[in-house]
Amino acid sequence: MSNKPARILTFKCNKCTKPVQVFLQKVSACSHIQPYQGICVCGEVRRHATGQKDAVESYLASEDGSWSHHH
Repeated sequence: MSNKPARILTFKCNKCTKPVQVFLQKVSACSHIQPYQGICVCGEVRRHATGQKDAVESYLASEDGSWSHHH
């Protein structure tokens, strides 16, 4: 069994409730966080992350997309 995170996840858009796919973003080779991002057909940006709690909170709080993971 692989420990690799899924590359694509699907969620319901918070704005229009249609399905929106989020794609795994490339970050460092560590396993502290796996950030995802996608854009719904309505234009709403959808973000998600799994991993270390403080890294996930930091990612989700950075609404301008300038977030990056550092050690």
